[in-house]
Amino acid sequence: MTQTDRVKIFDTTLRDGEQSPGATMTHEEKLEIAQLLDEMGVDIIEAGFPIASEGDFKAVSEIARATQNASICGLARANFKDIDRCWEAVRHARRPRIHTFIGTSPLHRAIPNLDMDQMAQRIHETVTHARNLCEDVQWSPMDATRTEHDYLCRVVEIAIKAGATTINIPDTVGYTAPRESAALIRMLLERVPGADEITFATHCHNDLGMATANSLAAVEAGARQVECTINGLGERAGNTALEEVVMALKVRHDIMPYRTGIDTTKIMNVSRRVATVSGFPVQFNKAIVGKNAFAHESGIHQDGMLKNAETFEIMRPTDVGLNETNLVMGKHSGRAALRAKLRDLGFDLADNQLNDVFVRFKDLADRKKEVFDEDLIALVTQNDASQDHIRLKHLRVICGTDGPQKADIVLEIDGAERSTTATGDGPVDATFNAVKALYPHGATLQVYQVAAVTEGTDAQATVSVRLEEQGRIATGQSADTDTVVASAKAYINAINRLIVRREKSAPGEDTKTVSYRDAG
Repeated sequence: MTQTDRVKIFDTTLRDGEQSPGATMTHEEKLEIAQLLDEMGVDIIEAGFPIASEGDFKAVSEIARATQNASICGLARANFKDIDRCWEAVRHARRPRIHTFIGTSPLHRAIPNLDMDQMAQRIHETVTHARNLCEDVQWSPMDATRTEHDYLCRVVEIAIKAGATTINIPDTVGYTAPRESAALIRMLLERVPGADEITFATHCHNDLGMATANSLAAVEAGARQVECTINGLGERAGNTALEEVVMALKVRHDIMPYRTGIDTTKIMNVSRRVATVSGFPVQFNKAIVGKNAFAHESGIHQDGMLKNAETFEIMRPTDVGLNETNLVMGKHSGRAALRAKLRDLGFDLADNQLNDVFVRFKDLADRKKEVFDEDLIALVTQNDASQDHIRLKHLRVICGTDGPQKADIVLEIDGAERSTTATGDGPVDATFNAVKALYPHGATLQVYQVAAVTEGTDAQATVSVRLEEQGRIATGQSADTDTVVASAKAYINAINRLIVRREKSAPGEDTKTVSYRDAG
């Protein structure tokens, strides 16, 4: 290939990412994620390993037929049966690709018991077979970073002559370092005949925490395809994270003048969806997509952010699909941040009022890890005579192996008692359905968490609930030795706080989006 500034993004969330223990996705979820990746601008989607199972074959086939823009790739081992099955799965794509691989390091050559010449012959035969089926063939020497350099050059040359259009250099066990990653790509470009006519790719695992750095080093050395996954999902410690590579190239275009076709404003949406369907939540301090990536609690940082966001942020939240920065209120926050947050919540306090609230805020912050928006509202309105709109008066649930589970509930709503019976998928679901039947609302349940305060079967359960309605976020918490009762009280508590949020919205505004604690 010619040395261009265009870097292709090869996403393997649906193949390598799904290999994370417990991250298996349903057929419908795979189709959904593939569509999101395609809309985001991913160049190549590795949709699966067609020979692995009938389900994988069907998913790759359907993704191949449905995808509008991206190349659709399937993985195949170095044998004709795998390659034929892969071709059957991807052949109907607008731009199909076969990706075939074999382990070339001494450790991996020992598994099929092939010597160097025997393996070289197999590479020639299988890549040739793949190219006879498909014009776009990618070949990978698995564990390339632990393969002898002379042998790596030899087999890469064989694959190119056999028709491979992309040569991927995998750091299969996350062993290499950035300097080595770059040197390996440079060596192949310099020593292998025909290397300048194909695309070199890099595929890095994160076992030593250097996957993204290794990938970017390879790009600087001449690789023009990066293999990655959403949220860095993958085996063991995961893979190079798509969002990290794309944003690093965007933010540091001055020293890495390369471009991708990714619509970065879709990153956060795709990240959240992958986290949901895979069951792998994103760590809070994860770069780009972690919920703390644009959160600031330090008073100095918050004051700087209020004056000029660039003082403590190298990218804008809107760049990845967020609406705004989150000023996390905690014990390190100062008056300026508190005033700004209260204004967002609809309270414009005089100096003496702010001083009074600030003292109580600091006292509360010393006792809580994070002070939420509803806590601030309570501080400002704690002297109001208003009572909760909704109170739990009575709850009885019927649950067990014979469903449906049922909840009988009595609520006091604005002083009047109302009762109902509802069913659900479990006692908590039935209880929440009953509450919603008596007090209809449009809020969605974002978080439901249960934690035991002490050990033993008689432990008191603390339940946390977070609701979202048109950008307003409200949390509720309650503790009880009966988990279902605690759940009902926490849910009702969140609704009550949501009602307060509605009433305290700033004049002229229907919704307030002032917190992004769930950014990850």
